[in-house]
Amino acid sequence: MQQQEQAVGLTAALGAFLLWGFLPLYFNLFDASVPVTGILVHRVIWAALLLLLHAVVRGHVGRLTAALQNRRILVGLACSATFITINWGTFIWAVTHGYVLESSLGYYINPLLNVLLGFVVLQERLRRLQTVAVGIAATGVLIMVLGYGQIPWVALILAGCFGAYGLIRKQVPIDSATGLLVETLLLLPLSLAWLGWLYVQGDATFLRLDRKNDLLLFGAGVLTMIPLILFAIGARRLRLGTLGLVQYITPTLQLLSGVLLLGEVFTRAHAITFAFIWTGLLIYTADALAFQRRLQYARP
Repeated sequence: MQQQEQAVGLTAALGAFLLWGFLPLYFNLFDASVPVTGILVHRVIWAALLLLLHAVVRGHVGRLTAALQNRRILVGLACSATFITINWGTFIWAVTHGYVLESSLGYYINPLLNVLLGFVVLQERLRRLQTVAVGIAATGVLIMVLGYGQIPWVALILAGCFGAYGLIRKQVPIDSATGLLVETLLLLPLSLAWLGWLYVQGDATFLRLDRKNDLLLFGAGVLTMIPLILFAIGARRLRLGTLGLVQYITPTLQLLSGVLLLGEVFTRAHAITFAFIWTGLLIYTADALAFQRRLQYARP
């Protein structure tokens, strides 16, 4: 039974990270006339509606009601909603404007940034190898900035916003699906207002361009909800170390998509920076797995 549960968890986690990995290709299916803000607001609107439907079907409306009545949870999720909106908007702009490589770099950096945020904000103790891993990754970014005059601002925004999002969500006592539902509901009034403004300005494309565009805009909400649900299934059934290894599928697929399918150039600056990041991640992952084994053997 335990092996079956782990197999289900691994399949679900793989599904989530594969879907997230192919998002750059999905967003490049949109017509160039569709504004980034239009994609973003539809992602929020459809995700909110689908997550609400999911909560009703699963009988989780009580969780939603409890969250909406808790001021501390609402304040926390309002903050996390702000960071995830910046993350989503930056990601959509980046992958549709030739910055897929930088996007993948941001998600490679993210696990190491989480360790640093835990140390700075939550005063978590850094193990020696964790410190080495973070230092090596930071060196790679500095080489790109100082040696090649390129500031990977897309990667830094994505990693920074997602890191802050994760930090906040870690401290808000709510499950992932209900939390995202509340976040999208908080964003819904502004998204609807912005969509109305797009229609007034003549920039809205939903029901105005073609059926393909309408389906893609709806699909942005679907691809927000489904990977999250799959990830939650995997996280409940897999060890943290296994989940940590599988998560690198997403930035790897984004990197390969950018170079092999979207025609982005993998420069020498990219090669050096990615080499440092990958080295840091290798050290970080090896340390995490070793630490998990020590904890397992220490249990009575």
